[in-house]
Amino acid sequence: MKTGKFIVIEGLEGAGKTTAHQSVVEVLKREGITDVIFTREPGGTPLAEKLRHLIKHENEEPVTDKAELLMLYAARIQLVENIIKPALAAGKWVVGDRHDLSSQAYQGGGRQMDKAFLATLKTSVLDNFEPDFTLYLDITPEIGLARARGRGALDRIEQQNLDFFYRTRQRYLALVENNPKAVIINAEQDIDKVRTDIQSAVKNFVEMNRNK
Repeated sequence: MKTGKFIVIEGLEGAGKTTAHQSVVEVLKREGITDVIFTREPGGTPLAEKLRHLIKHENEEPVTDKAELLMLYAARIQLVENIIKPALAAGKWVVGDRHDLSSQAYQGGGRQMDKAFLATLKTSVLDNFEPDFTLYLDITPEIGLARARGRGALDRIEQQNLDFFYRTRQRYLALVENNPKAVIINAEQDIDKVRTDIQSAVKNFVEMNRNK
């Protein structure tokens, strides 16, 4: 491989992003790609991790929708500029737990924020930077949130009502269905089938980019 690639895993709470990450790394190693780093959003740098805590756990004052969105983009650009871009330039592969699609889905769909404003902010902050490949793990909110509750207490975002997550899922699907750089994985299947589907999709991506 001549350059590093940026693979992102997206999905609602409880979709199985941790398991997906493990599956992606397994495929990359089998394909001879061992120089891989893992990132998460929000977070991934000291400043971004502080913003993550505010976004997920702030309870001293109400967090407005725009403040939430701006904190997400502040954390994102710190991660992109300080970690992801340098890694890609060095030929490393980056596997990310969430990226900009999350904001388009959660804030654009769930929060019902203005899509034009979101598009302008995205362009202003990220310019044309985007993942090379996205795995969207599709799951219904009821099943995903039940899984999330099984992990422990829910954070500020996870405590939103079901309608919020239905809108988020609908927006996710609209964004990925016709995106040539994205694949939809049915995350409600048996875990072995989910793993197989993920690994097949990643293997195809690697083979298509073998000499790029």
